[in-house]
Amino acid sequence: MALREFLGLVLPAAPPDHSTISRTRRLIDVETHEAVFTWMLQRLADAGLVTGKTVGIDATTLEANAALRSIVRRNTEESYQDFLIKLAQASGIETPTRADLARIDRRRKKKGSNDDWTHPHDPDAKITKMKDGRTHLAHKAEHAVDLETGAIVGVTVQDADDGDTETSIETMIKAAEQIERVRLAGDGLQEVVGDKGYHSNQSLVDLEAVGVRSYISEPDRGRRNWKKKPDARAAVYRNRRRIRGPRGLRLLRLRSERLERPFAHLYETGGMRRVHLRGHTNILKRLLIHIGGFNLGLLMRQLIGVGTPRGLQERPNEVLANLLTLIRMLSEPLTRHWCPDQRFSLPEYCSPWRVHGGPPSLEGTAFTTGC
Repeated sequence: MALREFLGLVLPAAPPDHSTISRTRRLIDVETHEAVFTWMLQRLADAGLVTGKTVGIDATTLEANAALRSIVRRNTEESYQDFLIKLAQASGIETPTRADLARIDRRRKKKGSNDDWTHPHDPDAKITKMKDGRTHLAHKAEHAVDLETGAIVGVTVQDADDGDTETSIETMIKAAEQIERVRLAGDGLQEVVGDKGYHSNQSLVDLEAVGVRSYISEPDRGRRNWKKKPDARAAVYRNRRRIRGPRGLRLLRLRSERLERPFAHLYETGGMRRVHLRGHTNILKRLLIHIGGFNLGLLMRQLIGVGTPRGLQERPNEVLANLLTLIRMLSEPLTRHWCPDQRFSLPEYCSPWRVHGGPPSLEGTAFTTGC
């Protein structure tokens, strides 16, 4: 009933159909969603929660709204089951059983190649291995996070089978554009922090070419041959020197905190680990609003100390005490003229001194209003 009253729905009227939200999302273009995301980010910048100097980047996989058993061949559009039956018949088995098909499929190499297979209803979904080791059709969501404040300044949705060094280019461009929009007087993006998946010769050279310092963890590749690669050697050595210094070690520790925590809040707790939408554009629209709400939670935490509804539920005593204090402050001008000597007692369980740390001797004593 409270939700109906908030939405302005009278009791006899039927609520909108559940597909109204998805239909409205399809009608509004992605540029409008990006404008809303920028507006939310601007509110954080006005509150000093966006600096834009040091940005961390990381990606995660989202399970697609598509099943592996429904994939088809790109050239012939035949199903996976029909393809296995043809292989069995070609090997001499006229009427193969399910056990025969499983045995033939188990012996095949590179049987899940995205070059050969696709989903008929979601071509953007790619066959990939998830974080837990299972193989699914999935998408890749990549975040760019302001490491000084934890605000997400950029997000992209890309193919799950693309490497981090390939997808990071688009994500950093998006992040740099957002930072320039919300901080006109700032110096822009200056430093990028990433894990081992983002380390490559070309990526480090490209970052130095645009004037961005890199703090990217270096994988153990053994002794390397730098002949005919002086630029790559210089970029790799400078990055290695930075990540071994005190500032580099601090940024790499901060990256684990500020980048992994939003993944848990948005996709695990937020219920977006498996998307129920299809197509990169449609998923990106949903993520922009989802992440915009996460950013506004940072602003709420700065204003009132609570950034989530669950956190607000854990503080009912403080909310009640603040409400009673506010009522008493608002009632003082009215009671000053007609109750010069009226007294009342606050119960111990709702005394504001229990929250605000006032003198313990005043707890449960009489307070005077109006005089």
